[in-house]
Amino acid sequence: MNGKQSTRSKRVGATGSRATATAAPTRRPRRSGRGPHRPVGRRSGTFVVLLVAVVALNLIGLVMVLSASSVTALNTTGSSWYHFQRQGMWFIVALVAMLITLRIDYRLWRRVSAPLLVVALGLLVAVLVPGLGSAANGSQRWIVFGPISVQPSEIAKLAVVVFIGDLLARRSHRIRDTTLSLRPVLVVLVVVAALVLKQPNLGTTLVIGMVAFTMMFIAGVPLAPLSAWASVATGGAVLLAMSADYRRDRVLAFLDPWDDPLNTGYQTIQSLVGIASGGLWGVGLGNGRAKWGFLPFAHTDFIFAVVAEELGFIGALTLIGLFVLLGLVGIRIAAEAPDRFGTLVATGITCWLVVQAFVNMGAVVGVLPITGVPLPFLSAGGSALVVNMTAVGVMLNIARQGRR
Repeated sequence: MNGKQSTRSKRVGATGSRATATAAPTRRPRRSGRGPHRPVGRRSGTFVVLLVAVVALNLIGLVMVLSASSVTALNTTGSSWYHFQRQGMWFIVALVAMLITLRIDYRLWRRVSAPLLVVALGLLVAVLVPGLGSAANGSQRWIVFGPISVQPSEIAKLAVVVFIGDLLARRSHRIRDTTLSLRPVLVVLVVVAALVLKQPNLGTTLVIGMVAFTMMFIAGVPLAPLSAWASVATGGAVLLAMSADYRRDRVLAFLDPWDDPLNTGYQTIQSLVGIASGGLWGVGLGNGRAKWGFLPFAHTDFIFAVVAEELGFIGALTLIGLFVLLGLVGIRIAAEAPDRFGTLVATGITCWLVVQAFVNMGAVVGVLPITGVPLPFLSAGGSALVVNMTAVGVMLNIARQGRR
């Protein structure tokens, strides 16, 4: 009897074990909706570093806008706080935009890539229509809605990045067929560039072109035709720079600003004087003299000169380091992106922000021609800040879902 009961117990135990083993897989874990690589709420080191770098750049920007614009604002509006208050309100809007795009799965941008490009093109056309576009300093770059002005070329940067990223990702299996990869991108690039140049805005055109060619290079477009078209684009940019009097004057002033120190070279010379006055540690926050009517556009395109004057070489180097850090983190986010679309979009946004920053700083220190592009996150300007922070939100979402 004991032997039979023992045998029966073993059978029951074995049967129970099999039942348990077969029952366990029926309990499926809840899906997080963020892919298998990273659970909801987990933030990687790249996520945190990018967020800290961008917030730091914005805070420095707010302080420097107040310092650089106080004299001009007092003379024109009667309040030294005018530009700072406007920039502060735009920062709040931009921060909300970043938090929204941070919560949106970046893959959803693929669904709106074409409509977003159409909207951007429509705005680029609208800004050229008399009565709709607003002109300032010889350029017609803004559409004004009451107290709000929108710069369509900033929206076009994000639209181009998302559209090219989606197109090249969908055709990754045929990426070496230039009729399906290179040519469509060039068509979009030519149309956008032509509209932006009509404003005229050569600096933004160059930034968009560099972003597009970088994305195609990373996507694997054949190097020979890509290099050929890049050479054509570079030659075209040189011809455009020399074809108009104001652009040619800027190029010549960059080569020798002291040849015409009171006209075309004035801005570069005053920028260099401010930078040299800063020395190692600067003259002190708020104590700079360049903003007292000597340096035009001190709180917009030439805010880096005010940073170097008031915070010195150390402050300027810190600012440069933050942009280098942003670039390195962006490269890592692109490398760890879950799919090709994420890689291309992260590459495009990183290239856009870093290239624009160094083009701006290069013009301020006199090693590049003045192109009129603002310094991301620091120069006063609402629509640029909102679009930049929206793009950062997309990058943060990619970083949040990145693979290890």
